[in-house]
Amino acid sequence: MNYSKNYFLLLFLLFFGVIFLILLNIGLGSVTIPLKDIFASIFNAEVSRETYSYIVLEYRLPKAITAVITGSGLAISGLLMQTLFRNPLAGPYVLGLSSGASLGVAIVIMGASIFGGAFTGLFLSKWSLVIASSLGSLLVLIAVMLASVKLRDTMAILIIGLMFASLTAAVVSVLSYFSPAAQLQQYVFWSFGSLGNLSWGEVSILAIFWFVGIIIAISCIKNLNTLLLGEQYARTLGMSIQKNRFKIILATSLLAGSITAFVGPIAFVGLAVPHLIRQIIPVNNHSILLPAVILGGAALMLICDIAAQLPGNEFTLPINAITSLIGAPVVIWLLVRKRRFLF
Repeated sequence: MNYSKNYFLLLFLLFFGVIFLILLNIGLGSVTIPLKDIFASIFNAEVSRETYSYIVLEYRLPKAITAVITGSGLAISGLLMQTLFRNPLAGPYVLGLSSGASLGVAIVIMGASIFGGAFTGLFLSKWSLVIASSLGSLLVLIAVMLASVKLRDTMAILIIGLMFASLTAAVVSVLSYFSPAAQLQQYVFWSFGSLGNLSWGEVSILAIFWFVGIIIAISCIKNLNTLLLGEQYARTLGMSIQKNRFKIILATSLLAGSITAFVGPIAFVGLAVPHLIRQIIPVNNHSILLPAVILGGAALMLICDIAAQLPGNEFTLPINAITSLIGAPVVIWLLVRKRRFLF
């Protein structure tokens, strides 16, 4: 019972840590905004400067919410994949969703010159990249879903996902080779990822996908705990492996696919956060792990975004690079110190 109290205390601290990081994320940047002006902007009160309200409501608040959705969504996807495949190196993009999204965007950006003229402007609009990324992820998802119905071996699905990733990466490489420098640069910038380019409408759409994915993940908690004992044991308890596998893959696809479509491919977070949380809260019970991973993913993404903003400077670093630069050494240190994976 004491252990349970300790775990809930840690969840409580994580929650308030995320709230603190959200306020810090909104306050810091090229212009530092005082805490009282942040609250005044959010609650439509009088601010000391007119521009503060615009900066908070139109740029920093949606960016902070996007960071929370992105970090928590990728972290949950990573937890689901690591449990499903019982593989500590599995992440949200292990099914090839990111590669499918990258292929869709590559075709739009680097294939736009084939059509030329009016089509180029249409193809390179913001929504065309979101749609192309979504369609690329969707096609890979359909292929993986069909494989999950046909195959009984879960590891075979993992291999198929990796093969799809290799195949789409090869097509992107060919497109890159024949593309002009300007289009290649635009694709590279997209691959860096960005949290700050979403409007409130786009954040709302992303939040809907996030919410549905989280609900499906929560409905799998009992089966996720059972899967840790092995598929054979899960079958003896009457669990439908294929149905459960389908739900887990669907939740991961909704979360990772929508995040990649709107934000771009964000590396490391989904792979690392479940391990970081397991070092802080050493349990395998997903009813505790799931909320902890949601909060941990949000916290790590906010920290990375704060570092990427270079507070007090007008420059912003690529978020994709920061997630690896900050997180990878921490995970290496933790795993070397603990010397174990909790599987």
